[in-house]
Amino acid sequence: MESSVEPRWLSSDERQAWLAFVGIMMRLPPALDAQLQRDAGLSHFEYLVLAGLSEAAGHTRRMSDLAGFAESGLPRLSQVVARLEKRGLVRRSPDPSDGRITLAALTDAGWEKVVQTAPGHVEAVRTLVFDPLTKAQSRQLAEIGQRIMRAIDPDDRCLRSAE
Repeated sequence: MESSVEPRWLSSDERQAWLAFVGIMMRLPPALDAQLQRDAGLSHFEYLVLAGLSEAAGHTRRMSDLAGFAESGLPRLSQVVARLEKRGLVRRSPDPSDGRITLAALTDAGWEKVVQTAPGHVEAVRTLVFDPLTKAQSRQLAEIGQRIMRAIDPDDRCLRSAE
């Protein structure tokens, strides 16, 4: 069945913006992965999991909360946490108040890994993302990112708390 509604084609400016945005989505993750692999032997996702735990009270989070922080599904997160656990960086345990919930906690070795890795990662983020921008553009980037994320998931609690 053919639709009689004309597609809302992108204007020339919108197309340029879209292609630049796609380029960032395609090139930035591998660039961050390469820096983290080279300097710390971690993928960007593994670092994100460790960083998420490092920022939590007691360096511990529910796996479901960590999945939300890392923008991941539980199956992928469980696989990555299992790898980090084998390396002695994370420990999983049942929540003492509700045994149905699994907690992930950063070990001392995991904390040390974050402390060693964070400066190089922050420098890569600064070099690749923030150094090319003015302060005003950095603020605009934050606002643009939040608006796009709200369009993707208007009910996301993390976005509401960032405003």
